[in-house]
Amino acid sequence: MSRMLINGILRDKPVTADGQFQRMPSAFRSWIEASPGAAFPAVSGRYHLYLSKACPWCHSVDLMLTFKGLRDAVSITWMDPVMSEDGWVIDQPGFEETAGVPRDRYLYEVYQRAAPDFTGPITVPLLLDKQSGRIVSTESASILQMLNTAFAGAGATGPDLYPGALSDEISRLTAMIHAPVCNGVYRAGFATAQPAYDEAVTRLFAALDEIEAVLEQRRYLAGEEITGIDLKLFATLVRFDPVYVTHFKTDRKRIADYAALSRYLCDIGGLPGVRETIDLPHIRAHYFQSHRHINPAGIISIGPDSPFAEMPAPQGAA
Repeated sequence: MSRMLINGILRDKPVTADGQFQRMPSAFRSWIEASPGAAFPAVSGRYHLYLSKACPWCHSVDLMLTFKGLRDAVSITWMDPVMSEDGWVIDQPGFEETAGVPRDRYLYEVYQRAAPDFTGPITVPLLLDKQSGRIVSTESASILQMLNTAFAGAGATGPDLYPGALSDEISRLTAMIHAPVCNGVYRAGFATAQPAYDEAVTRLFAALDEIEAVLEQRRYLAGEEITGIDLKLFATLVRFDPVYVTHFKTDRKRIADYAALSRYLCDIGGLPGVRETIDLPHIRAHYFQSHRHINPAGIISIGPDSPFAEMPAPQGAA
């Protein structure tokens, strides 16, 4: 049984009657802005991220930090690979003392301190304002957008990964991948009824076939230049064959069975700084040992060959 906060108290999350996994919406959706008069102004060193090397939503944020050159501008606390019954556990050996960031044991403690009456899921990524102690956002898509634009005058480098000229196409592609693929793997894996699983996995592979057709014509999803939507898809694809095929029963095909998707995965994986964001042993330990309702013994499967399997653990990872 997964846990959530209800009026600031840790409780069991209700189970849906139809067996479908439903991701609860993010409650914190404030915005960092370049204006000095903003509630959350773009200031290097002011903000802190709680991230997991296992989580694909966090991985896309980590990639954005890499592409925008913001690793020194935003501090990070990492999660242990294996979750507890009370949710995400903070990596204690890897914890780096940072002003405005107490040493908690569990992520839910961060929520309780920042929003004592909060009701909702205990999720990463979490973007914290160290100055006020308030949570800025827990919505990965918003965090990606903020990191892409808000810090232009506060140390950010690299290209605009959400160019205005491609906004309509990026929105179309987001609809193509977000619900059926990025969230779809979880809807398949966490389904507790056959119809719910069948619906999720059918939509998943229909979307992958559609994306394969796009990538047969383009280097990246939106064209010849990488954009933010690629960061989201890449994070899911990295985990697909090593984890989701077995653990989430998404075994109709592997990414290795798709020529264009395989090329795309290796292409992005070869870009500067990308491989350093991938800790495959950490990822596999998280999924196979955290979800005991799927894998009661916590046995980690042997897994397939992967171009990322031999990567050393990135600095700061458990």
